[in-house]
Amino acid sequence: MAGGIFSPLGSCSELEKANCHPLVCLLCHEPYQQPCLLDCYHNFCASCLRGRASDGRLRCPLCGHPSVVRGGTGLPPVDRLLQFLVDSSADSEEDVQCANCDRCCTKAELDTMYFCNTCGQPLCAPCREETHRARMFARHEIVSLSKRTKDIHKKCPLHEEPYIMFSTEKKSMLCINCFRDMQGESRAHCIDIETAYMQGCQRLDQAVMAVKELQTSTREAIVLLKAMIEEVRNSASEEEAAINSLFSRMQEQLSERKKTLLKAVQSQHEEKEKAFKEQLAHLACLLPTLQVHLVTCSAFLSSANKAEFLDLGYQLMERLQRIVKLPHRLRPAQTSKINSEYRAEFARCLEPLLMLSPRRSVVGSAGGIGPGITGTNMLPGGQCSKTLMVPSCPPTSDKMSTGPMVKKPTMHRYISTKVLLAEGRETPFAEHCRNYENTYRMLQMEIQGLKDQVQELHRDLTKHHSLIKSEIMSEILQKSLQMDVQIAAHYSAVEMMRSVFEEVWEETYQRVANEQEIYEAQLHDLLQLRQENSCLSTITKQIAPYVRSIAKVKERLEPRLQEPQEPKEEQAQMLLKICDDNE
Repeated sequence: MAGGIFSPLGSCSELEKANCHPLVCLLCHEPYQQPCLLDCYHNFCASCLRGRASDGRLRCPLCGHPSVVRGGTGLPPVDRLLQFLVDSSADSEEDVQCANCDRCCTKAELDTMYFCNTCGQPLCAPCREETHRARMFARHEIVSLSKRTKDIHKKCPLHEEPYIMFSTEKKSMLCINCFRDMQGESRAHCIDIETAYMQGCQRLDQAVMAVKELQTSTREAIVLLKAMIEEVRNSASEEEAAINSLFSRMQEQLSERKKTLLKAVQSQHEEKEKAFKEQLAHLACLLPTLQVHLVTCSAFLSSANKAEFLDLGYQLMERLQRIVKLPHRLRPAQTSKINSEYRAEFARCLEPLLMLSPRRSVVGSAGGIGPGITGTNMLPGGQCSKTLMVPSCPPTSDKMSTGPMVKKPTMHRYISTKVLLAEGRETPFAEHCRNYENTYRMLQMEIQGLKDQVQELHRDLTKHHSLIKSEIMSEILQKSLQMDVQIAAHYSAVEMMRSVFEEVWEETYQRVANEQEIYEAQLHDLLQLRQENSCLSTITKQIAPYVRSIAKVKERLEPRLQEPQEPKEEQAQMLLKICDDNE
């Protein structure tokens, strides 16, 4: 037994295969000796658990559940119920010997044995008829051996009186003295032994029924889990087979396309090499001709006099000019770069196998706008999102005016949302779209108002070089900051709904493909609004110093523009006086 104390138990499937006797320890495989009950309701012998506790905790050898151990023994309390069953089983398995004739009875004859509760001794059937039929044994309580009772269960150990009552409050039996010593309130919870036994049997039946229901549910759950394990195994096999098959087909397609591309590269190489060699041969033939004419020209200049030069010189010059004007291919007719578009060709040959649908990626892994493939978005339960993304359009410029790239997703989202809401389906995404449209319309109106104000300031600054109200700058900046906070909060709220919607999209992917596109367009529109708002803030901050400087210059110039008015009036009065004098 000691060799198997600390040996680890196998899995629960091994216990299920084995014939587990309820009175046999699972560690030593022998009848329980001082069975101890753990917090997980598993029983083991005290000797099997001794030495396993650590820091006041003892981990169950079967399920691993920790149990708190109190006291210096390092063991959980003894299970009295199981100990009673073990003792009863041991008593039933003992060889029974008649107290009168010393006759030993086999197990097959135990049903014919009797037990005198008054004498506390077993009797065989002949001795019961011969000895205990006398008048002096008339009051002895003789029962079948299987229904014998023990004094320890019949009398109170404190008062040595038989039990007559049962306390439902303390869950203990009482003798007459125990009942008298109790208070009046506690006596109300006392009933007789027979009634307590009947009530206890009813409650035990209810508890047994609950346990049986749990047992049935547990067996069903085990069958279900076994079936799911088998399904997982089959699904893994099917997935592996599909991966291998797809990979093989991809290899075949890539191999065929590779051969085609290599042939195309070789064809381009031969064509370009032939063209370059022809051009090289032409230039190789041209170079000696040029060299000969240059030498001829040099010799003619050195040997001819003036008359000979004037006679033949112009002929030489015309020849040289004709040579220069001939169509010589000095520059390469084509580039040396061989381009087979192999990336596009490989992607094109894999597209039918992968069945990639063009999707727009709005938010990448870092939260920005850019290309990405979100095929690894894990859902609760280990599932994976099927949302496939392709590289999106580049971000817009810093201009405030919205280009076609902004209007396209906005208009597409608007039309798709109208179609979705017109279907009349009461889904969480439809309710989300209704709320989103109201919030987005409000944010868009406020952004448009800020945009108009900034455009007006920009126009006044660039064209009129004047500013009517300088206080509006701080108001625009403040509103822009508030709008940025609102858009960020709304974007975060929409982003938090991603996991909820992706679960629905995973279940019915084909039906909600349109919803995904609307959702991504919504995020794109919010990011675009935020980008426009950021551009507005940047422009406002850039023109703010110029606006302040112009305002200061205007304040300085206003007094000077008002001063020359008085001299003009004095001059007019002087002219009037001169006219009067002349008259």
